[in-house]
Formats: sequence, C-alpha cells, structure tokens
Amino acid sequence: MTLKAATCYDENDSMEIQLTDQEQAQLREVAQRTGRNTEDVVREAINSFLQHEREFVEAVEKGLASLDRGEYITHEEVTSRIDKLLRP
Repeated sequence: MTLKAATCYDENDSMEIQLTDQEQAQLREVAQRTGRNTEDVVREAINSFLQHEREFVEAVEKGLASLDRGEYITHEEVTSRIDKLLRP
C-alpha cells in the first residue's frame, strides 16, 4: 500500500510512504473499527505525533531555562524527597 499524504519536497507536493503488510492491516483495522477511512486515521496519527513532539520540545526548553536560572534540586534532595514520600 502506498499512501499519499503531506509534503516531502515542498508544501504543495505530496509524499508517499511504504507500509509493511502488518502496518497496513493495523491501519485498516483501526479505520474499520472507528468508522473512518485510512487517510483520516493516518492524518490523525501524524497530527497526534507532531503535537506530542511540540509539547516535548517545549517541556525540554522550559527545563533548560530553569537550569539556566539556577532553579533545580540536587540528586540528594530528590532522593530525600522520595524517601519521605515512601516512608509509612
């Protein structure tokens, strides 16, 4: 199965990807189970992945900015806090 989707070369071109037989079967199963077509399932999966990546990068950048400001706790403090939480 070859899917044509977004862009590889230019924002107005199309992209082709090759799926394994197993990936194709899983895609068809999800589409059938949810009453959607495979293109919609692929688009939703891509959008979900891209959103997750954006959120991950933002979280890393936020953490690095905190480190730059000196806002962090030591390994010993983390260990101490976990020990306190786990004590009965």
